[in-house]
Amino acid sequence: MKKILVTGADGFIGSHLAEELVKNGEKVKAFVCYNSFNSWGWLDTLPKEILSEIEIFTGDIRDPNGVREAMKGAEEVFHLAALIAIPFSYHSPDTYVDTNIKGTLNVLQAARDLNTSRVLITSTSEVYGTAQYVPIDEKHPYQGQSPYSATKIGADRLAESFHRSFDMPITIVRPFNTYGPRQSARAVIPTIITQLLAGKEEIELGSLTPTRDFNYVKDTTNGFIEIAKSEKTIGEEINIATQQEISIGQLAEEIIRQINPNTKIICDEQRFRPEKSEVNRLLGSNEKIKRLTNWKPQYTFEQGLAETIEFFKNNLDKYKTDIYNI
Repeated sequence: MKKILVTGADGFIGSHLAEELVKNGEKVKAFVCYNSFNSWGWLDTLPKEILSEIEIFTGDIRDPNGVREAMKGAEEVFHLAALIAIPFSYHSPDTYVDTNIKGTLNVLQAARDLNTSRVLITSTSEVYGTAQYVPIDEKHPYQGQSPYSATKIGADRLAESFHRSFDMPITIVRPFNTYGPRQSARAVIPTIITQLLAGKEEIELGSLTPTRDFNYVKDTTNGFIEIAKSEKTIGEEINIATQQEISIGQLAEEIIRQINPNTKIICDEQRFRPEKSEVNRLLGSNEKIKRLTNWKPQYTFEQGLAETIEFFKNNLDKYKTDIYNI
């Protein structure tokens, strides 16, 4: 049993990761964002027998003192805390710099001072921008096509510098588009599902032509865990990808087919990214993660989508389906 800190454990992927680590018998400490409602985000929805095994630490990833206090005693740190909504980064980039870059620096500084055994820094496929070649491997050039992706590039390079400068045991984990239960309605799959389940005959979407490489969340969390198990991954940047792509239009048509085949798609201008900011193609290579770890996808897209739809059917009341969530 190891003591593992998960930052951003109150969020989508973080809550699944914390849950899976508990099931694996690890001692989990969850860093969640402090708020006056005493809410622990999605952790509040976990089964009581799981939640009772998790130590909760409330704080702010932008605060170096709180981060250091939370990391004391942790052998491994999975750093997932971040701001991730791309449209919100257009008009509030300062918050992304403070959270994504400074927050990551706080984790790195504390890990250096505390001699933390392993640190996994969460990146994103958005750092690559539109594919210059496919499948996108870890040597693909970076391109900051949004303030969000620019801050994640900055955070990644900080992590690399700490590994190179101080020989710290850091791995940069780069999931491609993750989907599944508990995801925010600002993401495309929940946007489509929630509008359909709310009974809308016309659903509003942005551009339908971009392609994405979708990971089911349980495969993503398993990727984190397998990467942490392998000594070969230290100092590496590693994609978590299915190496398959689907366009947003094709995705929408499939979900519509499963829920309400009579629904029409309306392209809403406010949901379009600026032309030079739109990432038109993401198709990731998973050769490196398969070579360095025992990971491989366990879920087909159809299986993951079915579980996701079922979750939203049972939790639609938690989402404001009539509001465009940036």
